[in-house]
Amino acid sequence: MKTLVPIAATVIATSLPLSAAEINAKVTLKGTPPPAAVIAAVKADANCGKVAVGEAKSRVYVVGANGALANTVVYIKKGLEGKTFPAPTTKPEIDQKGCMYYPYVAAVMVGQKFDVKNSDPFMHNVNATPKVNKGFNFAQASQGQVNEKMFDKPELGVRLACNVHPWMITYVSVLENPFFAVTDETGAISIKGDLPDGKYTIEAFHQKAGTQVQEIEVRDGKATVDFTFDVKS
Repeated sequence: MKTLVPIAATVIATSLPLSAAEINAKVTLKGTPPPAAVIAAVKADANCGKVAVGEAKSRVYVVGANGALANTVVYIKKGLEGKTFPAPTTKPEIDQKGCMYYPYVAAVMVGQKFDVKNSDPFMHNVNATPKVNKGFNFAQASQGQVNEKMFDKPELGVRLACNVHPWMITYVSVLENPFFAVTDETGAISIKGDLPDGKYTIEAFHQKAGTQVQEIEVRDGKATVDFTFDVKS
């Protein structure tokens, strides 16, 4: 199964002077989040109960060792004004499998095409409700059905949901440049690409914990930054 999570971090921005760079970031959560809630409706559903893998749980906070926070979008917010970047030709995939969306948080670039797939042998629908981009709502009635979609404006946390199975939710952030990544349970990401030395504003966005912004300076192609979020109920 393909995944959106690390793809965009290595995209090359050919419109900038060639200067290989690497930004390493670590995102952690301070405090103890509420335990993940079991989504009992998955196994209770006549169809979903047959395809569920393990015990489905909420993914509001996914935390690894030492408070490492997953599902955080880290991206360069400022410092690239006036630059243009072609949309990547790679086409990530959001999958509906076992009546859950995978991944739970994804990121693509403006104009980048991505696939939405139904891996289950019964109908789901995909209802996108952005605030800036144009929404869509379509059914995927058959197993293996794939629909190609794209957003043409930057927007954080576009919600996609299945109205047939309302616990099924995924979030897609749409970024203006290719310098971004999404953390996994290690809380760590590495953003690599052709990025000139200089000062930039970098933002970390978590669907529940909120946003944090820091100023960084890329020197000799290197920069390191840490973000720490507090638990929000």
